[in-house]
Amino acid sequence: MSQTKRNLLIDTGVLVLFLVTLNPSLTGLAIHEWLSVGLGGVLLTHVLLHWQWVVETTRRLFGRLASQARFNYLLNLLLLVAFTLVIGSGIMVSEEMLPFLGFRMASGGFWSTLHHLSAEWIIWIAGLHVAVHWKWIVNAVRRYAIDPLRRKKVAVVSG
Repeated sequence: MSQTKRNLLIDTGVLVLFLVTLNPSLTGLAIHEWLSVGLGGVLLTHVLLHWQWVVETTRRLFGRLASQARFNYLLNLLLLVAFTLVIGSGIMVSEEMLPFLGFRMASGGFWSTLHHLSAEWIIWIAGLHVAVHWKWIVNAVRRYAIDPLRRKKVAVVSG
């Protein structure tokens, strides 16, 4: 599998999981909490798959680095911080998953507020992230989803 196709699949998984977990009333609280932990795992996989870029860009951040790469780095860092905050605060206010595992965390207004604010920030930062990478997204979707469907349709019609 090509790196672009792999990245498209993982990014699509992140998007779908985030949209599903965004509103716990759609899935119920238990599924919301477990899917959020799964989302954390997918995000960790995403970071590890791009670890070379993270290391190289961090090394060159204050030296010679294209402004677009510096902007992408800072945008990705903001996303990482926001996702870490939303998952961490989500664990702190867990009402289903942690009690199921035998743990009780001290929930409260601070953690709940942090959880909701960080989720809202993710929406804005992720929207900007999508806008910045829109050309890559369109090209990857066209190459790996639309074009294969077109070829399949032509094969069926001419066969």
